[in-house]
Amino acid sequence: MDTSVLDAAFWITAGGIALLLVMSAFFSGSETALTAASRGKLRAQADKGSVGAARALKITEDNERLIGSVLLGNNLVNILATSLATALLTRLFGESGVAVATLVMTLLVLIFAEVLPKTYAITNAETAAAKVSPVIQVVVKVFSPVVSAVRLLVRGVLRLFGVKTDPDSHILAVREEIAGALYLGQSEGVVQKEDRDRILGALDLGDRTVEEIMLHRSQIEMLDANTDPDDLLRQLLDSAHTRLPVYQGDPDNIMGVVHAKDLLRAMHKMMFGPSPSPNGLKDFKILDVVRPPYFIPDTTTLDDQMRQFLRRRTHFALVVDEYGSLEGLITLEDILEEIVGEITDEFDTAAEHAVQRLKDGHFGVDGAMTIRDLNRAMDWNLPDDEANTVAGLVIYEAQMIPSVGQVFSFHGFRFEVTGRKANRITKLKIRPL
Repeated sequence: MDTSVLDAAFWITAGGIALLLVMSAFFSGSETALTAASRGKLRAQADKGSVGAARALKITEDNERLIGSVLLGNNLVNILATSLATALLTRLFGESGVAVATLVMTLLVLIFAEVLPKTYAITNAETAAAKVSPVIQVVVKVFSPVVSAVRLLVRGVLRLFGVKTDPDSHILAVREEIAGALYLGQSEGVVQKEDRDRILGALDLGDRTVEEIMLHRSQIEMLDANTDPDDLLRQLLDSAHTRLPVYQGDPDNIMGVVHAKDLLRAMHKMMFGPSPSPNGLKDFKILDVVRPPYFIPDTTTLDDQMRQFLRRRTHFALVVDEYGSLEGLITLEDILEEIVGEITDEFDTAAEHAVQRLKDGHFGVDGAMTIRDLNRAMDWNLPDDEANTVAGLVIYEAQMIPSVGQVFSFHGFRFEVTGRKANRITKLKIRPL
């Protein structure tokens, strides 16, 4: 090595290479920080007054332009640093300087311009993103014309291979990102299963319809307006519900909904009011105290229906199909149960459709239990695309109405029918295969 070349130009060039490596580290770390930073955390920091976080949020709105600008700057400084190092070491070592420059620059770039800054950035993504945002904002503006041209070229090349790009689409859907984070947090013990289920239940309200969770008409308790008043009172007192639909003649002919308080007040007034009826309750007409029925289509989403319940200040709706026939009923409590789980009171002896662990390793399930409730209770993944209830899933897969004792295996589970009433499966035993 010729020491005469160690002049001022040598040290200036060496200083320039070091500066370029620092710039390369900055670009590498900035790219990692801005792409790895959680937009949710940045938004929270911005709401608290962080100017850097707000700037980082604005920059990351167009990821394609951001990455293009940072990569352009990173490649410029890396190539320039490598070229200077090659020229410098060639002066020192002659023809072997090219090999020495390749080895030295590879190690320097790898350690100090890639691994080190990216490791820091990924560890402190939001903090680093906020700090680098002022400089990166300027870089993006400066390189914007070049990056725009590169974007057009890249899209053209991708289009030749049949790949279509949508610049306005988001790389990650918010709901899927939240769901993935919750499942990951629950598997690592950071998030409780109940908390995960509540949050996901609330997020799912907009994707589910009242038909999926309504009480089917075959299970609805109703009062016939033509029934003797004494029997009406007895039925209402025996019921666990405070609101009951009232029909006249035909169960499809719904006249209204009676509230227990309204019925009892009217009967008490008739019996013990200022002008008591001489015939007792025989003259009582339930249609005088019913409230107008509230009908909704079966395609209404749970999110919309909850808003309607709150706006109308009512908790009870009757569900009808496209022909106007009664399908079932739904209450505000039913929707809330999709978020918080089963709600019981002093009149509920046990939670409806509870899963029971049997001695033979199976799980006893009510046929009317929804697949979603079963999945949530057991952390299973049975599909609910073709059926809402467990019984419906078995009938769909079997393509028949099974008899008691029949066994089926599908979706990784064994299903045994243990109860059937008419054409309805009432009880099943299930276990994973």
